[in-house]
Amino acid sequence: MNHNASVYWVLLLAYQDFNVGAGLMMIDCHSHLADAAFLEDVDEVIAKAKAAGVARAVVLPEAFFQFQDVMSLHERHRDFVLPGLGLHPVQMGGSGNFDRSVLLSDYTEEVTEAILTNQDKLYCIGECGLDFTPYYIKSPDDKLEQKEILRNQAKLASHLNLPLNVHSRSAGKHVIDTLEEAGARKVLLHAFDAKVSTALKGVELGYYFSIPPSVVRSPQKQKLVKSIPLTHLVLETDSPALGPEKHGRNEPVNINVSCDFIAEAKGISREEVIQMTTENAQKLFTKLSSQ
Repeated sequence: MNHNASVYWVLLLAYQDFNVGAGLMMIDCHSHLADAAFLEDVDEVIAKAKAAGVARAVVLPEAFFQFQDVMSLHERHRDFVLPGLGLHPVQMGGSGNFDRSVLLSDYTEEVTEAILTNQDKLYCIGECGLDFTPYYIKSPDDKLEQKEILRNQAKLASHLNLPLNVHSRSAGKHVIDTLEEAGARKVLLHAFDAKVSTALKGVELGYYFSIPPSVVRSPQKQKLVKSIPLTHLVLETDSPALGPEKHGRNEPVNINVSCDFIAEAKGISREEVIQMTTENAQKLFTKLSSQ
């Protein structure tokens, strides 16, 4: 075992001793453990996360065809995997890559029916949202269709009393305005990339913001952590993306990185961060409160 690996496992055991000994467990509020990056070792990844104090992970598909994989993972790890389902604003194109804006024609009855059929098992509707990255937006209609699809999912979430797990790349203000217009109340804004002033409007609306491990290399997210009250923060990894290092696979165990950064930025203990973010997650994902 090399030196870096040795240090990693020492830290992991320290996290396990602290978290479990103190009766503190964290919740990863946004991840993609059904991604192909975890195909070979997802069971080990989950075991490692549990050992490091991660109690649950919200697992979302990035495309509808991944939903059955999410549910299969949930069946194998009911004590850990909290499934969600929604329509992502970026969809797979003819090239087989996620390279186009979502269309109204993607929001099929099959998607809605899957949400309705599995509503008792789902913890949220997501990943949904807006992505106005110029690469994906080919015409003004693309933005309009994204907004309509988000409004439709917000209405469905309200009807089912489920929170929204929201993507908002290059569209922070548009996301918050669209959700407010749709009357959305239970909202998680994942890896929010807009200005602090925009985020604070979300705080006023009662929305929550999840902080990924990439916060350690993102001045924008560091400003968010310092400005958003702890009462509106939760933890996430977005595994396998948004890890503490730009390259390499992210995992739920790295939620500890997010936790440590928040504690340092706010001048409080890990224990306080874990306690408050877990309480926030339970308020947002209300099915957790009954477990």
